[in-house]
Amino acid sequence: MAEAAAIPLTPNPTLGQRFSSLNQGQMLRLALGVALFVVIAIIGLVMGRQAEWRVLYANLSDKDGGAIIAQLSQMNVPYKHTEGGQAILVPADKVHDTRLRLASQGLPKGSVAGFELMENSRFGITQFQERVSFQRGLEGELTRSIQALSSVQSARVHLALPNQNGFFREQQKPSASVLLSLHPGRPLDRSQIAGIVHLVSSSVPEMKPEAVSVLDDTGKLLSQTGSGPDGVAGGADSQQLQYVQQIEALYRQRILDILEPVVGRQNVKAQVTAEVDFSQSEQTSEVHKPNQTPEAGTIRSQQLLESSNPGPAGPAGVPGAVSNQPPGPNAAPVNAPAQALAPAAPGAPGAAAAGAAAAPAAPVSTRRESIINYEVDKTVRVVRAGSGVIKRLSAAVVVNHRSETDAKGKTTVIPLSEQQLEKMTALVRETIGYSQERGDSVNLMNAPFAQDKIDLPEVPLWKQPEVQELARSFAWPLGTLLLAVLVLFGVIRPALKSLTTPAKKRPQLDAMLAEEPDRPQLEAPEEKPAGPTPGERALEDARKLTRDNPAAVAGIVKGWISGEGQGGALTNI
Repeated sequence: MAEAAAIPLTPNPTLGQRFSSLNQGQMLRLALGVALFVVIAIIGLVMGRQAEWRVLYANLSDKDGGAIIAQLSQMNVPYKHTEGGQAILVPADKVHDTRLRLASQGLPKGSVAGFELMENSRFGITQFQERVSFQRGLEGELTRSIQALSSVQSARVHLALPNQNGFFREQQKPSASVLLSLHPGRPLDRSQIAGIVHLVSSSVPEMKPEAVSVLDDTGKLLSQTGSGPDGVAGGADSQQLQYVQQIEALYRQRILDILEPVVGRQNVKAQVTAEVDFSQSEQTSEVHKPNQTPEAGTIRSQQLLESSNPGPAGPAGVPGAVSNQPPGPNAAPVNAPAQALAPAAPGAPGAAAAGAAAAPAAPVSTRRESIINYEVDKTVRVVRAGSGVIKRLSAAVVVNHRSETDAKGKTTVIPLSEQQLEKMTALVRETIGYSQERGDSVNLMNAPFAQDKIDLPEVPLWKQPEVQELARSFAWPLGTLLLAVLVLFGVIRPALKSLTTPAKKRPQLDAMLAEEPDRPQLEAPEEKPAGPTPGERALEDARKLTRDNPAAVAGIVKGWISGEGQGGALTNI
């Protein structure tokens, strides 16, 4: 032991010496591990910085798609297709810039041509060709306008424009047909269909809305503008049904809004049935007021007739032949002035004749008629009954039992009292505008709601969609990281450990034996004796001393470390 401790130790080798001491297999594993780690790091960086792809344009025609791809190649913008070529994808940070640059070049042009067809008119074009070009342009403009609707995926418009002639009675009215292809899950309501019909009919002169037919891609007629046998526009039944459903939904929501704050949500159910009168009637009445006094009445016309007739004249004068002569014709008018009829003065010429004629005057008959027509007060009233008048309302309401929880946490179900039910019934009646004359009815019932237990199949965690989506999103980063860790700890770390870990202190004899110099062939060593050798006995004594007196051994080792014992302490013990 003293001789072994006295042998000096070799100095620590440098990193270059350690690297050169590796064999060929160790060096190959180290180089391969470093290369794999670098490749994995580069792949992770590239995948982490990979751009997100967004849709540039979708549902393009082949012509527009080819033109856009050619332009993207010239602009050095990366792109790719979706399955089937339905959309062109570009990096997310270049979508808006690319769209603006393509729009400045007029792309996409679109498969529908409008009035730009009129700009390419050739010289010598006939009137028929010009009319066809105008019709195609009008159809294209209408198609573009209809495709601007959010629910319409594509559309086609066919116009029938008859030739106009000089005979007004023989002129035919234009008509149109519209074929729509809608996006999945986006139907058109009645107002939108009516808007399309109005758009087409207003764009063509002399076209009526009844002449426009709208169909979907399944061949179903969407517009109901035809006339029935009675001349009434068809399709009114669906509109009436929709109107009734809207009224019922409105009253049902009113009932829920008034009762849910009292009994709680999901504790009340209501249904309302409305009878609506869609018939149209017109009533005309004429009312005359009683006769008024002449002073208050208004004279419409007045007529006054007045006539005077003289009576027959009797015989006058001396009886004889002269006095029996018939009277002569009247020489004065009927209404002669009084001076003209006055008697002549005595002694005047003709006084005798006048005296002879001064007989008693004949009687005169006078007749006067007055006709006055007054205005008659008259009132003419025309009443048109509105369509869609509510004839009767019926409401059925079910309220759940009330739940109470005691101090111990036990929940009990208690029915509502009669007073509470009466108050709720009164609220419902006021809410729907209850009218007894109209025959409305309200029925409110209190009953416990049945709780249906829905047994849903338990989906394993790894089969849940959100978990699968999360796993797909983290699969690539986690896989890359795991592979890098395996390469780092399985290949690179053992190689680096052999380089960085200092070599154990060995005697010069072990270092000389490790070099394995060329030696001449020596004779075989003699056989060892059966007993233990002196070295083995010394080693056994040292072990025994360590077991019996560990404190002394610790002091010896401490002296060796500090350089005081000089390796002879163990020998002296």
